[in-house]
Amino acid sequence: MSITLSIVIPVYNGEQTIGHLCSVLIDLYTKHYKLDIVLVNDGSRDGSDLICKKLHADYPDQISYIKLSKNFGEHNAVLAGLNHVNGDYCVIMDDDFQNPPEEVGKLVEEIKKGYDVVYAYYASKKDSWFRNFGSKVHNKMANVILKKPGDLYLSSFKIVNRFLMKEIIKYIGPDPYLDAIILRSTDNIGKVQLLHRKRTYSESGYTLAKLVALWGNMIVSFSLVPLRIIGFVGAAISVIGLFYGLYKVFDDLSTKRLLTDYESLMFANMVFRGMVLLAISLLGEYVGRIYLSLNKDPQFVIRDKQLAGEDKRDQIKYLKDYQA
Repeated sequence: MSITLSIVIPVYNGEQTIGHLCSVLIDLYTKHYKLDIVLVNDGSRDGSDLICKKLHADYPDQISYIKLSKNFGEHNAVLAGLNHVNGDYCVIMDDDFQNPPEEVGKLVEEIKKGYDVVYAYYASKKDSWFRNFGSKVHNKMANVILKKPGDLYLSSFKIVNRFLMKEIIKYIGPDPYLDAIILRSTDNIGKVQLLHRKRTYSESGYTLAKLVALWGNMIVSFSLVPLRIIGFVGAAISVIGLFYGLYKVFDDLSTKRLLTDYESLMFANMVFRGMVLLAISLLGEYVGRIYLSLNKDPQFVIRDKQLAGEDKRDQIKYLKDYQA
């Protein structure tokens, strides 16, 4: 039985690469899999829209095109694509050829071993020093915030099975972080070493501001660790203040010296300010949980979509209605 392989590609200002990338993918894998390529235009400001429409016209049974109403971000664009895939497995890759299309087959072979997700990792990344540094910081933070295995690299080039696809699209929060959703859904994770190419046609879209925003989203939207750290610090200050006060009381009793106003004020401040921090942390815990579950801002807004095989589906529906 032939495997249906979906490939979701978020497109942002990819007019110079997306056409060639799709052609290579179709040439390489049409003979081996039933291909289902989903292009998601994430608010591109170049000619990507026209090229993606032409790709759908040229390959109407293999390429779907989804145009978002504005730039929502890479993870939101990927979720938009995952809501429209049909494959047994789904590869998620960038549009800039840093993820070589020739390596897609290695991801498929690895996930066939029974993993829910397989991440690519690289012996050598061809990004700038700034991007590589940001990736290292990001992965270290994920070890603590998301409880990521220390030997796992959270690459944007990965493959997920049908089970995990269904779990991922259940997330309805406005600020999805794909790897956090994956890590909270499964620990059946594989990895495979692949090539990483240098960016040829465009600059990375990840500025310092976007990297910081991504880290903030990971911390605030998918973890209550910061609130718990504040609570721990508050509790620690209260305990230190209490022990400080007890020490001074016993010291004064032994030396028959009364506490000075400064010492009394320090004791009270440390105890009660620590208690305030603890109380704020507990309140934040509840607010954080409410935020995680009830925020209803849209993940993405689709302006237009052209799905693979849409004309055939319309014809089948017409025939069924006519026969009825």
